[in-house]
Amino acid sequence: MFESFIGVNFWTALFVLLNTLAIFFVAKKFLFVPVKKMIDSRQQEIDTMYDEADAAKEHALAMEQEYTRKLEAANQTGERLVKEAVARGQHREEEIVRQANEEASAILAKASADIALEKKKALNDAKNEISDIAMAIAEKVVERELNEADHAALVDGFINQLGESV
Repeated sequence: MFESFIGVNFWTALFVLLNTLAIFFVAKKFLFVPVKKMIDSRQQEIDTMYDEADAAKEHALAMEQEYTRKLEAANQTGERLVKEAVARGQHREEEIVRQANEEASAILAKASADIALEKKKALNDAKNEISDIAMAIAEKVVERELNEADHAALVDGFINQLGESV
């Protein structure tokens, strides 16, 4: 009995071997192959995700470079526009100052002309008053009425003497 308990039976060993091979082929067909396909598809998905991530990273770097280039161009354009605006402002300032100087000169010239005109008018008024006074004095001195020609000669003479004394 001990021999049957420890001994190896050829047919039992063959049956165990065939069962093991059958289980192996069944497991290979229904377990290992689908699991291998699933692992391969997962690996392919992971590889695809890594490739897409690398492509996205490259695209992001390219976009960052493009953004940086556009930002620099925008900064340069902004600086150029500011410089142009400053130059236009300075030019406009110079134009305004020039116009103000011209207007001031025109106002001074007009004021000088008005002063000269008022001075001439005042002199003429003074001449007329002086000539009236001179006529009145001359009439009293001469006791007669002067005609227009005598009157003009006396006024001119008096004005000339008055102009020389001033």
